[in-house]
Amino acid sequence: MVAIVTGASRGIGKAIALELASLGYDLAVVGRNAESLKQMAAEAKGVKIIPVVADLTQVQSARQVVEETVRSLGGIDLLVNCAGIPQKGPFTEVTEEQWNEVFAVNARAPFFLCQEALPYLKKSQKPIVINISSVVGFKGYINQSVYASSKHALAGFTKVFAKEVQPFGIRVHLISPGGVATEMVTKMRPDIDPTELIQPEEIAEIVRFLVTRKGNGTIDDFYIRRYSGLAFD
Repeated sequence: MVAIVTGASRGIGKAIALELASLGYDLAVVGRNAESLKQMAAEAKGVKIIPVVADLTQVQSARQVVEETVRSLGGIDLLVNCAGIPQKGPFTEVTEEQWNEVFAVNARAPFFLCQEALPYLKKSQKPIVINISSVVGFKGYINQSVYASSKHALAGFTKVFAKEVQPFGIRVHLISPGGVATEMVTKMRPDIDPTELIQPEEIAEIVRFLVTRKGNGTIDDFYIRRYSGLAFD
């Protein structure tokens, strides 16, 4: 089995990649920093891991990621879109450059990664796509207008994508955590005690649950929402 995990060098993405490695998945781990990806790969044992250095703000990176994965690992069974960048500040201060960057990583990259990966997912015996969203994709929080908009976009795309690929037996999931103890949340909310937040490993456990179940339910897309009262209030 082969999985792609974006944002795999740290935080939730890293925890998910290590969890998948423990399940025997060969991995293409995607991120911007080659050294961080190399360090992450060294922590996983018994599987083949290739680091894919890619800038997801660039639309052509989706094809690069898929082509490198297929060339090195032979196919794609699981795509985990986890990479994301935050935004904090009043709506009135948002720049066009900031809006474009956040949307490029949080919404556009998952869209085109799914598009590029689809031909290979159709060939898999157990094709799955998991998009990592956020509680802000369903609720609004002050000073996070662009981040919230991008996660709403991801949720909307996931719903449609799930319906369009249902005839091919591709399972599509959206996980929308509340505050998770990652570097991103620490930067955005330094006032919150990280020990009171969801841990990245807890999200990885949800991914384990999803990929190890047969998925014989009748619904075409399945959402797990986990909220934290401390998330971004």
